[in-house]
Amino acid sequence: MPLTPRVHPAAIATVAGLLGFAVVTTVVAHGGWDAVAPDAAAHAWSVAHRPDAAVTSARALTATGTGFFPYLLAALAGWIWRRRIRWSAAAMAVLACGQGVRALVLALAARPRPPAADWAAHADGFSFPSGHTTTSAMAAGLLAVAVAARAGRGRGRWAAVAALGCWAVSIGLTRVYLGVHWLTDVVAGWAFAAAWLGGCVWVGVGVGVAAPRRAGERG
Repeated sequence: MPLTPRVHPAAIATVAGLLGFAVVTTVVAHGGWDAVAPDAAAHAWSVAHRPDAAVTSARALTATGTGFFPYLLAALAGWIWRRRIRWSAAAMAVLACGQGVRALVLALAARPRPPAADWAAHADGFSFPSGHTTTSAMAAGLLAVAVAARAGRGRGRWAAVAALGCWAVSIGLTRVYLGVHWLTDVVAGWAFAAAWLGGCVWVGVGVGVAAPRRAGERG
């Protein structure tokens, strides 16, 4: 009996991300880019539940989702992957290009943010998909893939992967909690990140560059 060809996880992530992004985009665009029911509900709850300590914590956490820190995670991912500076640069390039494509989608969608009177943090520009959410998810994904491939078979690597996932999810949720994004902006950001990162890894596998460095290997 012939064996069924195995589908690479990166291919699954790419297809799932694209489908998820397409569904969210279609739903939101069909509504004229206004808030849909889940958006309104999440926004209303967030505005009504904002003790000072929670807002301060959310602001501190959300600040790690952009700027220097995601690029630090990407550089670390590249180093873990092949122990070469050029691989750190390549991982950062994957992140930067993903941000560029996301910025293009942002401009094309031109979705307004929630009312500025409800913001509990600084924000500017359009809303869909969320930049902090997309950036943190791509950075976390890059490092999670590298750790999962290189950290042996112990439980520690899965704890690290889980921690990275929790961080990325939390960044997205803070954007809703602080009132600067709709929930669908965040869901679209997660889907976009899955599609982008999965696609990059999938292409890398296809051209033979997405294999982690083995002991004694040069390159």
